[in-house]
Amino acid sequence: MTTAAPTSSRDLPHPERTEIRLEAVLHALSDPMRLLVVRELAADGDELSCSHFDLPVTKSTTTHHFRVLREAGVIRQVYRGTAKMNGLRRDALDDLFPGLLDSVLAAAARQAVRLGGS
Repeated sequence: MTTAAPTSSRDLPHPERTEIRLEAVLHALSDPMRLLVVRELAADGDELSCSHFDLPVTKSTTTHHFRVLREAGVIRQVYRGTAKMNGLRRDALDDLFPGLLDSVLAAAARQAVRLGGS
């Protein structure tokens, strides 16, 4: 998969909209920690910094999860000053895979209720 080349040392590579693949998106959403990140981004509706997320994993594992989401085209990461901001690529995902994100988010919410989580 080719990705948009960074234009500076602080720009991160992202797949172009036409390069986003269903199997990569499904893989990215299959991990509970990554799904939690996506649920929080969807609920907020805006960009959130990496430090906003309090995942019960090491910093390096958190970084890995964000990279998987970015490389799959699920999120866009940009630097704003010293903060790395994360935004859900909802428009691209909804255009490419209509209803997928809403269905996954709704199923995750039902599962959280069923299992007593949030």
